[in-house]
Amino acid sequence: MLFEQALYMQAGVPTRQISAENPTGEKGGGCAWDPDPSNPFLSHSGAATELGRGWKVRPFISVKSGETAVLADINGPSVINQIFLTSDAKYYSDLVLRIYWDNEESPSVECPMGAFYAMGFDKHPHHVTSLPVTVAPARGMNCYWQMPFRKKAAITITNDGDKDAGILAYRVLYKLLPVDEGAAYFHAQYRRAMTTPEYPVHVILDEVKGKGLYVGTYLAWYALSPGWWGEGEVKFYLDGDTSQPTLCDNGTEDYFGGAWGFCGPDKEEEAFSSPFLGMPLAVCENNSGPRKFGMYRWHILDSIGFSYDIRVTVQALGYGCHPDWKYRPLSDDIASVAYWYQTEPHGKFPELPDYKARRDR
Repeated sequence: MLFEQALYMQAGVPTRQISAENPTGEKGGGCAWDPDPSNPFLSHSGAATELGRGWKVRPFISVKSGETAVLADINGPSVINQIFLTSDAKYYSDLVLRIYWDNEESPSVECPMGAFYAMGFDKHPHHVTSLPVTVAPARGMNCYWQMPFRKKAAITITNDGDKDAGILAYRVLYKLLPVDEGAAYFHAQYRRAMTTPEYPVHVILDEVKGKGLYVGTYLAWYALSPGWWGEGEVKFYLDGDTSQPTLCDNGTEDYFGGAWGFCGPDKEEEAFSSPFLGMPLAVCENNSGPRKFGMYRWHILDSIGFSYDIRVTVQALGYGCHPDWKYRPLSDDIASVAYWYQTEPHGKFPELPDYKARRDR
């Protein structure tokens, strides 16, 4: 497939980019307006009034409360290689990113904007430095997941919150490439739930049918209990597995690349980032009280293939506070994003929680 070839084999491949300055991505279609801040379409053009056309006349859009903005509507075949997003909205959990492939009715990507970029805690913006996802200072969010499509791609942002997003900046870069019949489509799904001692399991992904490839996990873990929280195993139930999984990691910190509790020299969890895995957020103000951890694992060189179904879970399991030093199930607040490729059609996604239920507590 052409988009998998080395860079030196892609010379001459047409490249397009959709942004507020070129909302259709057409060749020669950027920067086409004269400043006119009285025009709602050009409401951000006031700073360019003395310079005129071609000088940052429409760098952003606004997305009002309850409004859905169509960021991109692209005819295929093509491959999206980068999506950049940022906003002045206080809560990125209020903004929902959806991506639809080939005129499908339900989205293949449905996720709060921040969580999609491994930044799931609204009150704690932070850097992410990894291969497919980077969050730069001041919440500049970039992803480089390759997203092929054959007929059409539609990308939207919906503002579910009670406040307008005055600024939304975006960029969608794609290449006009042929797409093989066997190419799978990119998907991402968000879930949030509270575990209980009776059922200390968070479901990351379920009800996926078809042939595919699991490529990433992000967890926004709100540890509510005192003591160590990361003993739980991440389990992959593949191709008909029922009670026993085929793949099982031996601890949450092990799955995300750490060991001995992510602890640094000060004996507290220490944030880190790397190309394929990391914990870029570790809020540990009180080891006996609630703490917040953001963790990613990108299965790029270690992707997980499945032939006809997949289910992924993680246990909320602690250790150390039990008088006999036994494992103990936990009540923790866990949000997750699963990233995978699969052949279409995809199954029904779970209903997205209300925007208030998605916000950082």
